[in-house]
Amino acid sequence: MKPLFGPNANGYAQAPAGSKRIPAMAANPPTILVIDDDSEIRYSLTRVLSSREYAVTTAASGEEGIAAVKQAPPDVIFLDVRMGGMGGIETLQHIRSINPRQLVILMTAFGTAQTAIEAMKYGAFDYIMKPFDPQKVLTLAENALKTRADLHAAGEYRPVINAEDYKEGIVGSSPAMQEVFKTIGQVTASDVTVMITGESGTGKELVARSICQHSHRAGKPMVAVNCAAIPENLIESELFGHERGSFTGATGQRIGKFELCDGGTIFLDEIGDMAPATQTRILRVLQEGEIQRVGGTETIKVDVRVIAATNKDLEQLVRDRLFREDLYYRLNVVRIRMPPLRDRPEDIPQIVDYMLQTLEKQKKTPVRKVSGEVMALLLRQRWPGNVRELENVIHHSAVVAQGDTILLKDLPPEIREGAAAAPAGPGAPLPPAPVAAPPPPEAAPVAAEPAAEIASVPAPPPEARPAPAPPPLTMETALDFVYALLKAEGREPVLERLEREMIERVLRDENGNLVRASERLGMTRTTLRKRIDALKLKI
Repeated sequence: MKPLFGPNANGYAQAPAGSKRIPAMAANPPTILVIDDDSEIRYSLTRVLSSREYAVTTAASGEEGIAAVKQAPPDVIFLDVRMGGMGGIETLQHIRSINPRQLVILMTAFGTAQTAIEAMKYGAFDYIMKPFDPQKVLTLAENALKTRADLHAAGEYRPVINAEDYKEGIVGSSPAMQEVFKTIGQVTASDVTVMITGESGTGKELVARSICQHSHRAGKPMVAVNCAAIPENLIESELFGHERGSFTGATGQRIGKFELCDGGTIFLDEIGDMAPATQTRILRVLQEGEIQRVGGTETIKVDVRVIAATNKDLEQLVRDRLFREDLYYRLNVVRIRMPPLRDRPEDIPQIVDYMLQTLEKQKKTPVRKVSGEVMALLLRQRWPGNVRELENVIHHSAVVAQGDTILLKDLPPEIREGAAAAPAGPGAPLPPAPVAAPPPPEAAPVAAEPAAEIASVPAPPPEARPAPAPPPLTMETALDFVYALLKAEGREPVLERLEREMIERVLRDENGNLVRASERLGMTRTTLRKRIDALKLKI
């Protein structure tokens, strides 16, 4: 007969050698349900899992397992894929419909791609191959129970913002973003040319669209052109159009972007990458309000508002004679500088909440929140890709998350590895608290910045000096960080959250022993039991 466990198993009844045994806990032990039509597998898994003091129940069919889940939902389920009657995948779907947060580990003797894909598609926590390695069985159970505890610790969902209030996609309440909003309001009342600068991923196009939507040109077309994405020999045709036969391949007349958005707004993204010849023709449009198609002789009047954006240092490009000085002044009538995400970490909880609400509304994921540990890690990141990078991380994590909460394990490997590589311990630097920091001069947005003489363009900054060492982690700075994080979340009273978190951690550390836990917390066992009931803790 084929062995139920791998070569490391010490018979059916014993746990793997060297496995630790958790002492009996005063609180209810974790519950595990094994659903399998093979009595020997049910017996063997019961013996292995019981070695860790788990309370194990069994079911001999999918129908019996579903009934057991309805009666008393277990913490974790081990479910066989191939059974007589209702199969494992169908059983999994029924169980997840009863409780979408139920953690299910599938068991299979057929490690095919289809099995793995179907298991994860229908929400399985993981799957394990037969014959079993007892240590892997216990590891999977521990991981599932930890995930369940993390999901429970995340608490109920309380939105930080209402996504309906941010239909334009620009989210943030930091002082730097408030200045951006003020400037948008000031420039929408006129047709002034606007230059938006900032690092890639800061939301420059969102700002341009917001200006257009709030202006008197809102009912007219808005056309966005990425100057860096169009080959140099085609950009003039793209912007101004061309006549038939004006160059090889011009088999017909083409209307350019400026004509298409006559009366509206054109957004020239990455203007710093535009060729000098094209810069000259753009200057003519700004000065005279007219264009000529490539290969044509007719002058065409256009009424177009120009909004430009770049992530490059235009002042340096002017000094290097790579960008026309006169065009620089024409474009830089009002400057809006978008702050990088690292300069406004207090906006991260709002941005994350907006992204998750948007994904849920689009029915792309059921995830609604992130755990406290994840939010603390997100606040620590430098985000070189800014909001676009954060959006990528949140979308990835929401897709792979199990349940309605993003946990640490759901984050992309590079984010988790970066956190693991960060120094820890009493002497470790404190993660940046989510409080506003004054932006550097080059990043500070201003309401209106008239063009100045080119001589006044700031000189290149001196070579960057090493940043000062961050302060050591102390009890006071750690509490400041925790308070700032809880304030940013705003989901529940601070004292209640702290009390629950501390009680949960002490109970885990003491393996659920109420006597030792009450001593460490400095309260009687009766008081601790009352607090556990009041906070609705499950131990």
